[in-house]
Amino acid sequence: QWVNQSFNAIVNYTNRSGDAPITPSQLGTAYVSATTGAVVTALGLKSLTKHLPAIIGRYVPFAAVAAANCINIPLMRQRELKLGIPVTDENGNRLGESTAAAQKAIFQVVVSRIGMAAPAMAIPPVIMNVLEKRAFLKRYPYLNAPLQVSLVGLCLVFATPLCCALFPQKRYSLPV
Repeated sequence: QWVNQSFNAIVNYTNRSGDAPITPSQLGTAYVSATTGAVVTALGLKSLTKHLPAIIGRYVPFAAVAAANCINIPLMRQRELKLGIPVTDENGNRLGESTAAAQKAIFQVVVSRIGMAAPAMAIPPVIMNVLEKRAFLKRYPYLNAPLQVSLVGLCLVFATPLCCALFPQKRYSLPV
């Protein structure tokens, strides 16, 4: 979770809107909050699911990633929430800044990032749970890790562009 949220913090910082700088203090707060939120969620859920079937425990990382995205993205883009994001017309002429547009954009980013993670963190656990009960992985246990990585990669190949396409990259008017 720590490594994942470190990567996500970098991605969220570099993909923020417009020319909104973020102070080192804000960056540090966002980073610590996101990584702490993910790790606490993962450990808390793991302890709650110890006595449940193994398949339930396999979904703990997804819950932690979803929670961390809900923390990480708004914090990494907090300046946009406070000051707004640039609003332009169809010709690219800057009209001003909008906090409403920032709120909507950040919400859409959170939804799409959770959507990107969902297939990769939901489908492989089911497949691996079935395979672990069969003779295949008992006979070839060294295939466990490569198979999991391949399944996650396959899911991400399709989920990432699909979730990026959920919302328009540019919008020229906000619905009232």
